[in-house]
Amino acid sequence: MMEEKRHTSLHYEKELQAIKDGIIYLGALTETAIRKAMKSLSDRDTELARRVIRDDDEIDRLDTDLEERCIKILALRQPTAIDLRFITTAIKITGHLERIGDMAVNIAEKVMLLNEEPQLKPYIDLPRMADLVGGMIKDSLDSFVKSDLEQAEKVRRVEQVIDDLNEQIFRELLTFMMEDSKNIHRALLVMQVSKNMERIADHAKGIADMVTYMVTGECVRHQTCSMLE
Repeated sequence: MMEEKRHTSLHYEKELQAIKDGIIYLGALTETAIRKAMKSLSDRDTELARRVIRDDDEIDRLDTDLEERCIKILALRQPTAIDLRFITTAIKITGHLERIGDMAVNIAEKVMLLNEEPQLKPYIDLPRMADLVGGMIKDSLDSFVKSDLEQAEKVRRVEQVIDDLNEQIFRELLTFMMEDSKNIHRALLVMQVSKNMERIADHAKGIADMVTYMVTGECVRHQTCSMLE
């Protein structure tokens, strides 16, 4: 685990803690957005889906605010070593969380269309996917706060479960489409919901990968990696 250290400037310490707190709050908002989007699907609640879309403005605002704070610290504090990796990691994580918020909006938009037609099939695997990706986001952010490599690795393992569920849902919906062409539009919308869940899992894994970089300095996303990509 990354060694904690005290800074000579108490104000600097508070600035770093504010970044950490902001990321946790942003993560909580994205988890809530996913939960509401999936509830709007299972409950066929179009108004709740609209609320998810409206609430994304707050996620975007916080993403911008956190990025600006990080850039200010880079410019004024000129951090080195662990602190530099913390700040660059924080910038990457806020980007992942903002995109997770976008995925929740995409799901809500598909839900609004699905709710205009009779339900194609009971939703069984999608709620399971939602629970798993919610846990991935929570675990990835906990690993960031605690500099916990084991928890980051746990997130990477769960991603494969999400990939398998997405493939299973795809195959099942393909059968519905082949049985009756009237099912195609609804099946494609449900597929897009599932695909967005899979992409959320990818972003949660991306956060876990950045934690590994922050703690060890090692990039696990690619064989060769640049923080400037």
